[in-house]
Amino acid sequence: MAEHILVTGPARSGKSEWAETLAEKLDLPIIYVATALENPDDLQWQKRIEKHRLRRPSHWQTLAVPYDLSLTIEQAKPPCCLLIDSLGTWVANELEQDEETWAAIATRLLTSTQQASVKIIFVAEETGWGVVPAYPLGRIFRDRLGHLTRQLGTIVDTTYLVTGGHVLNLSLLGEPLK
Repeated sequence: MAEHILVTGPARSGKSEWAETLAEKLDLPIIYVATALENPDDLQWQKRIEKHRLRRPSHWQTLAVPYDLSLTIEQAKPPCCLLIDSLGTWVANELEQDEETWAAIATRLLTSTQQASVKIIFVAEETGWGVVPAYPLGRIFRDRLGHLTRQLGTIVDTTYLVTGGHVLNLSLLGEPLK
């Protein structure tokens, strides 16, 4: 099995930049897996997407995968590295799923990650450090992403936390909570 990395942290912390830095150091073809759905009516969202796009090296392949992330992982063939940015956006895209369907989707993602023969770098937002959302969909999003990130953190080889302008290797500093 190939090495897998999780890069997590709050909004605007530099998670994506750190994940890109890790990918650039590899001697592998990089496939950037963009989970965002483009929305031409939301100019601010489009600017965010464009900022990420402009930062990527031109020799990286980009795949838009807003939904079936597990299939992308399952179909990836070595040698390559999948840089998946981001789990939060992907979870948001799947929010309309009922709990049973979501559980199956999340389980498949974890299984496909464990069985992957390519290196994977995941970017995931930390959403649970603030106020509990006042509306049900916000709580569902926060809980699903938090739970998925926690589960992923137990199966990847290295987990980084990016916050306050610093990168911390949690795999070296911490102890896994099983």
